[in-house]
Amino acid sequence: MRTAGGGCVCVSNVHMVMEAHDHPDYQAKVNNADLVIPDGMPLVWIQKLKGRKDAVRVRGNDLTKALLYYAATKGLTVGFYGGTPSVIDLIRERASRELPDLKIVYAYSPPFRPLTVEEDTDVVDSIKAANPDFLFVGLGCPKQENWMADHRDRLSCVMLGVGAAFDFYAGNVRECPAWLGRLGLEWLFRLTQEPKRLWRRYLILNPRFVMLATAQLLGFGRSRR
Repeated sequence: MRTAGGGCVCVSNVHMVMEAHDHPDYQAKVNNADLVIPDGMPLVWIQKLKGRKDAVRVRGNDLTKALLYYAATKGLTVGFYGGTPSVIDLIRERASRELPDLKIVYAYSPPFRPLTVEEDTDVVDSIKAANPDFLFVGLGCPKQENWMADHRDRLSCVMLGVGAAFDFYAGNVRECPAWLGRLGLEWLFRLTQEPKRLWRRYLILNPRFVMLATAQLLGFGRSRR
């Protein structure tokens, strides 16, 4: 399942759409991904209104769990890049308990600062040596998409930017009830869990998304290409 270069999968939500709208360079990186998956009911609703009746939501955490199970049953290897050291430890503990056949060949929590050229080279060399089939990247949006785009030509694994899935899988953050997510209110649930960190994302970006999406549906605007 390897490609000549690394594969890149983005799990998109309103936050990512707005980052892409505001930053053309970032937009180009997301549009150049091998696969962009809608994680968020507003994106699914917009797709359906624009004619994609088959659009469905795929949560990053659900995708992560499904691929970990797939890797364990198919003998594939996985790696994790991102999160804190304690989160990485909790991910390893849960995986070893629930998926004893899963082969985790790489796991690294980078510092919360830009890496030096030497440090970045060491990371690339370590990932190459471990040779994972899937590399889950949990740096948060937009950092993880930028990182994957900047490293896809240097790595041969399939990289998946799954963001908060690291914390969900580790058990550090409560998952939104499924019924609330289907109503498009996961943002409200998450805001109550982490108000200091998420207030700007949801209380500023979400209304802007609604206005821009409405204008596009009414023919007053169009997305950039």
